[in-house]
Amino acid sequence: MDSTAAPENPLLTAYLEKRANLVRFLAARLGSLEAAEDVAQDLYLKISSMELVDDVQNPMALLYRMSANLMLDRLRRERRAAAREDAWLKTERTNLGGEDVVDQPAADDALASRQRLNQLVSGLESLPPRMRHAFQLHKLQGLSHAETARAMGISISAVEKHVSGALKALLAKLG
Repeated sequence: MDSTAAPENPLLTAYLEKRANLVRFLAARLGSLEAAEDVAQDLYLKISSMELVDDVQNPMALLYRMSANLMLDRLRRERRAAAREDAWLKTERTNLGGEDVVDQPAADDALASRQRLNQLVSGLESLPPRMRHAFQLHKLQGLSHAETARAMGISISAVEKHVSGALKALLAKLG
């Protein structure tokens, strides 16, 4: 054996030899093999980055203690995350008669509304320019027929004709 080889880490050696036992220990306490594997991986990362420790009396006892501490840290993080999520849900939802009522529209309703808006915008863009301008001034900016007529320099009856034509075209486009 080469005398220049790096000294062996007793914790890492013990971990590699008894990893399966550590995972079973963690899985029994966490109730999940996946969570146990995650904690075991965290333990490996922790001990592989530690400075070399020569005076460890019982490496396995230390590994079990470290894994238990990592497990408790994980459980605390999960509890805090669940509490944050619960607090957020309480601010975003209303409870009526024991049922959660979301303050936002359902995803399919929002999508349908977005699609109708896109159809409306497309329909507006397809209108003749003067008809579109009259419709925008009257319906979107809230001007009266007389104010729209003055702004466009046309008669009130022409504004009425343009707005009526735009409404018919948009209703036909929207179905």
